[in-house]
Amino acid sequence: TEARQDGSAAILADTYVTRLHALLESADRPAIGRIADEFRAARDRGSTVYVAGNGGSSATGAHWVNDLAKGTKRPGHPPMRAMNLTDNVPWLTALANDEGYERIFAAQLETFARPGDVLVVISASGNSPNILRAIETANEYGLVTLGLLGFDGGAALQAVDAAVWIRTEHGEYGLVESAHSAIADIVTACVANEYANEYAAVATVT
Repeated sequence: TEARQDGSAAILADTYVTRLHALLESADRPAIGRIADEFRAARDRGSTVYVAGNGGSSATGAHWVNDLAKGTKRPGHPPMRAMNLTDNVPWLTALANDEGYERIFAAQLETFARPGDVLVVISASGNSPNILRAIETANEYGLVTLGLLGFDGGAALQAVDAAVWIRTEHGEYGLVESAHSAIADIVTACVANEYANEYAAVATVT
């Protein structure tokens, strides 16, 4: 029984890795580049990047904001201002209790957002009411709206300015979330390495 279980796990792992590789291989490279470009532009003009997601996507957002804010800092260049909109739990629960869960992101944007800021939504379905309200509010406030989406893209696909869409069957959350996490790391690397040649040149001279 133990051998059969190990064999089944190995088959499942092989299938998962193969499918994840295929999804990342087919990911829209120009869209990934667009997100990196928008992040760099936001950083250079002193704007803030807001990230919104539910469940596992919220965890991806928290990880991404950590990497963007800390991992992209370079001497002589402005820092990346980034905020994950599920990290303030007391405020989040107050908004959910008083205004409804669909307002937890939109209400925060109404408080903080300024024209030129960036909203990135992370959503497997692209149909969560709070995600759609956040996009609607961001568009009203003059933000750039971006998405990491899955399944069939949902309503968010047509609502954002640009998106990386991981096309899967409905319900394949694990694959979508794994792909989104990898794409977030790629974007962070693009931003962090922007000045790699500059610093290499300085190091060579000195």
